[in-house]
Amino acid sequence: MRKGSVKEALAKIKYDPRENEEDYYIVIEHRGSYGNIKKIPVKLIDLGHGYFFVGETQIPYHRIIRIVRKDGRVVWESKKRKEH
Repeated sequence: MRKGSVKEALAKIKYDPRENEEDYYIVIEHRGSYGNIKKIPVKLIDLGHGYFFVGETQIPYHRIIRIVRKDGRVVWESKKRKEH
């Protein structure tokens, strides 16, 4: 399941021609509100150096709890956030 950093996993999904980014979403914990979870389709995000972007909004990678396929299979999960 978890291989490499979250940024590496997202880059593979977004840029590997064998993957379809529309098949994935990320689960993040919204800033300042433990337990406030949001799902964001991978196709809506742009990768940056220390952050990813959803439109004009900049979000740090450490907020990502997991990356999930639409079929429910978790493909990456934060080591410190597995309780969600």
